[in-house]
Amino acid sequence: MPEGNEIHRWAERHGAAFVGKPVRVDGPQGRFVDGDVLDGRRLLRVMAVGKHLGYDFGRDRILHVHLGLQGDFTEGSGALPPVKGALRLRMWSAARVKLPAVPGESKRHAWYSSDDGTGHLRPEEIAWVELRGPMDCSVWTNAQWEMLLERLGPDPLCAPRDGGDGPEKAMERIAKSKKPIGLLLMEQDVMAGVGNIYRAELLFRARQSPFTPGREVEAAVVKKMWKEAGPLMRAGMVDRRIVTTLAKHRERKAGKVQVGDEHYVYRRNGKECRVCGGVVMKQEGFGGRNLFWCPECQAG
Repeated sequence: MPEGNEIHRWAERHGAAFVGKPVRVDGPQGRFVDGDVLDGRRLLRVMAVGKHLGYDFGRDRILHVHLGLQGDFTEGSGALPPVKGALRLRMWSAARVKLPAVPGESKRHAWYSSDDGTGHLRPEEIAWVELRGPMDCSVWTNAQWEMLLERLGPDPLCAPRDGGDGPEKAMERIAKSKKPIGLLLMEQDVMAGVGNIYRAELLFRARQSPFTPGREVEAAVVKKMWKEAGPLMRAGMVDRRIVTTLAKHRERKAGKVQVGDEHYVYRRNGKECRVCGGVVMKQEGFGGRNLFWCPECQAG
């Protein structure tokens, strides 16, 4: 499932491509039936919080998108391509689609670990986007969006200066909970946008056992994870890769981070810990996802 870094990345790219312009919207296979209430309207802004996207068309009309486990966008320039696959929704700028000088290109996004950010269209070149496989794609009211914001925990990528919250709400919920901290970090009403990769890596960087009850986790540890989450997720917006390792802990100490050097524990079960030399472990089905951790570095 895409984590908060990708959601905010889509919001930035689609905002730069379409905000302030009339946008065409349709569901050419009948899988999105509300295109008529959005089609041709001016897009006012694209919002991102946690794992949710909101395309605000004004007049109480927000296109809500939650990508879920399978959802993904294809972006392109030039003419609209033929309809293929389980296409849920298309959005396009009529002005850009008609421009003959724009070369026809498209980019279907690879799994994050094999996508190094190269070959992507610049936002100003995007003429259309296609959406496939989302968990939700529907038109919401402003009230529904506000209810979502009330339900979610703070998003590390939404700074207080931009109207977001600080870590206080997350810290309060963690301090009252008997649940393991490894489960709490996956709950979107605790810290929005954090998923399985960031969970594992933030816990490791804080040297925190994922099995410690939230109320027993020191407040300083929670603050450390929050403080590190923002910059790590922001860096993950650049090329879609989630890189959490320090240069001194990688096989290649300088230059571009190589494939396999990105993480401390995520999907490294059975391998040597980069810090202590112990063995990275894996537990299946921890909060519905696989958990990765180092028993030595994260003993307490």
